[in-house]
Amino acid sequence: MDIYTDIKRLASQLKISNFSIPEIRVEKNAILHIRELIKRKQWKNIVAVYDQNTYLAAGEKLIKFLMNDFEEVIGININENEHGQVIANEESLVQVFIKTPNDADVLIAVGSGTIHDIVRFVGHKMNIPFISVPTAASVDGFTSKGAPLILRGVKQTIQTAAPIAVFADIDVIKAAPREMAAAGFGDILGKYTSLLDWEISKLVGNEPFHEGAASLTRKALETCVEYVEEISNADEKGIKILMNALIESGLVMQILDYSRPASGAEHHLSHYWEMYLLKTNQKQLLHGAKVGVATTMIVELYKKNWKKLLRSERIKNTVYGNGIEQYGEYIFSVIEKLPTPDELKKLLEKVGGPTTVEELGIPQEVVIESLNEAYHLRDRCTGLLLLNQIKETPIRL
Repeated sequence: MDIYTDIKRLASQLKISNFSIPEIRVEKNAILHIRELIKRKQWKNIVAVYDQNTYLAAGEKLIKFLMNDFEEVIGININENEHGQVIANEESLVQVFIKTPNDADVLIAVGSGTIHDIVRFVGHKMNIPFISVPTAASVDGFTSKGAPLILRGVKQTIQTAAPIAVFADIDVIKAAPREMAAAGFGDILGKYTSLLDWEISKLVGNEPFHEGAASLTRKALETCVEYVEEISNADEKGIKILMNALIESGLVMQILDYSRPASGAEHHLSHYWEMYLLKTNQKQLLHGAKVGVATTMIVELYKKNWKKLLRSERIKNTVYGNGIEQYGEYIFSVIEKLPTPDELKKLLEKVGGPTTVEELGIPQEVVIESLNEAYHLRDRCTGLLLLNQIKETPIRL
């Protein structure tokens, strides 16, 4: 997987001449190269942001390493909540804002998705570039601009800034708990339905679509599925493949400036469940773990109900009627080619991830609510939105 070649080709197709691809290193001892970049940029004041776990995984080593060469290296350990977790909410954002000096030259996000979301938002608002140091192959948002934040208890994705470089140390990532890589694989598996929903939005909702971007995302998905054995074993080849797929997915989102290739109805369900856990003050679940389970549900929903949509008189009276009449059968043929829910569950099980909402601990009534309400979270045409247009009773599986 040649990320630079792929992304440069996509930028050319989109006629984007000024797209800056971050420096990317996915290798052993990758974090040791951060010093070279900082010296090249002639930066002196450095802020590293982490939590308790990621400090032990990579933050402590990084700070000690950088303190040998630079005038000021500040570490910010983001406070955990009562469940021992860091949340990308107002409290965490304010903590990093307050502790980051105005003259800081660079921020370094040491962690997985949540740490990156906090840092990219603060860096964007303070006009400070940031460097990505992933500590697990857990999410595809490392290189994207989108920062999913919890503001007043509601999930909102805000477009901010992408990292100028990514230093993914393979030894650090291999040492992460198995559930982290399983979450990253679940996030990638969600591309089965996000790409389908993106095509539905093009054909039925007249929304923007780019085949080159879809092809890159699909290739990343298919490569991870092909090498699921190596990923499940957390060997160097498997972790590199997964990490590169996650990075490339984020770059595709970055270059498009929206998340459609990587986020469809499966993400809407995941976000809905996340907000439920916040409202009920429960421990959060890994994003990719939720996405993987949601993907199996959306595939099952579409396979069972798309024919019903094609026969519905209700859909003909909506703004989507003409699109369904023209492209509905083609969309059904694409749905039929998707792996079955059981096949998807076997892949998730292989990497050590949850496969059902029962394993996640999401109550059945919340699952039903999400199937009927989650499509409201984003103004996007998806199969879930369309099926909600024709329902006579609440959608269930």
